[in-house]
Amino acid sequence: MDKLAIINSLKKHFSLEPQNSKVLVVGLGITGISVAHFLQKLDFSFAIIDSRNKPPLIDEFCLHNPDVPVFTGGFDGAAFAVATHLIVSPGVSLHEKSIIKALANGAKIVSDIDLFACAVTMPIIAITGSNGKSTVTTMLGDMAKAAGKHVAIGGNLGTPALDLLEQNAELYVLELSSFQLERTSVLNAAAATVLNVSADHLDRHADIAEYAQEKQRVYQGDGVMVINADDALVNAMQDAGRKTLSFSIKHEVDFYLAYQGEIEYLMYQQSPLMPLHELPLEGRHNAANALAALALGVAVGLDAIAMCSALKTFKGLDHRMQRVAQLHGITWVNDSKATNIGACVAALEGYERKIILIAGGDAKGADMAELTPVVKEKAKSVVLMGKDADLIEQALAGCVPIHRAENMVQAVQIAASLASRGDSVLLSPACASLDQYKNYQDRGNQFAEAVLALVA
Repeated sequence: MDKLAIINSLKKHFSLEPQNSKVLVVGLGITGISVAHFLQKLDFSFAIIDSRNKPPLIDEFCLHNPDVPVFTGGFDGAAFAVATHLIVSPGVSLHEKSIIKALANGAKIVSDIDLFACAVTMPIIAITGSNGKSTVTTMLGDMAKAAGKHVAIGGNLGTPALDLLEQNAELYVLELSSFQLERTSVLNAAAATVLNVSADHLDRHADIAEYAQEKQRVYQGDGVMVINADDALVNAMQDAGRKTLSFSIKHEVDFYLAYQGEIEYLMYQQSPLMPLHELPLEGRHNAANALAALALGVAVGLDAIAMCSALKTFKGLDHRMQRVAQLHGITWVNDSKATNIGACVAALEGYERKIILIAGGDAKGADMAELTPVVKEKAKSVVLMGKDADLIEQALAGCVPIHRAENMVQAVQIAASLASRGDSVLLSPACASLDQYKNYQDRGNQFAEAVLALVA
């Protein structure tokens, strides 16, 4: 789409135009900077505001953009008072007083995903869910490449959506968070899915019903709805008037698992696509991820043989059910990306034998009692650490032996003392990492280092 067409689309949907709009970009992170570059290309004037005193990217941005007003150290009401449009980064809550007041005074909220949707004419596949969305997004990107498509992959994962426009792709695959979706109104994906809904981000959403409602916004428009038939909240999102494909690891739907003889297959309707044992990922939740990716690919016409070829070589994501080492017959698995209860539950349910679980961190307001049934069934003992270890211990009291650690090195050492040959030790925290680590990657790396130090 050319520049004039994008401006006309923005004007049509949001009354957003270079001449008369006063745009305030809220948040100077990677999303905010991608928005700034996009607006500059369309000759918009705008200002940026960030509540932090010194956002990490501010020096470089100001060096290259000296004419852009940048306000830091709080949300100055005066900057919001003159804005006609707020482009609010996902990391900033819409419940901020300055934002609520600006909206009451007539300002419009626009998201980076709205800007993206107004700028592309090629198909978009949109993926959200509490768990598995990064895996499915990456998986589907690999499938599209194997099918010969020039594909661009990003959104909540990796490259911000607006920066993908530079790739002039023929297909866009976007991972979207609830925070991106809650402020998005014009997305119309060719195919979209909510992979699952479990308690997460309840520090930002009022309850799980509101959280599910924000996830459901990924289905706005008239594209193919890909539905997880195993998740009651997602199943309830079906629209009888829309084209739908469903996936399940429990029931026979459009995409499912079934035995042919002694071999279990990934199936599409009555056709076997590939043996499940050829999927090189641990856990049955990854079979569900593969089925979801296949459904999305079929929805936009990708070749099934090419997609299965990509699945057979898919190595998974760092810090997501990643095998770190096998030492003295014990398997050590890094699932540090499990930053919520649902991800931890999915990881545990993928095991046939009982495991030793390392968990804990910042629970983000979640009810940790939801862990109790699966921990009782799948864990022989649990090692807890981090800010909300007391909360988790109370929830799990009496169902499994619990041990406490001050840090990752101690947690790994305790797990090693508990494990026997043939056991698996799983780091799947069910919590965010920022109480003790820079991010979940740092947490996973420290786990790997502590495991490898056992050799020494």
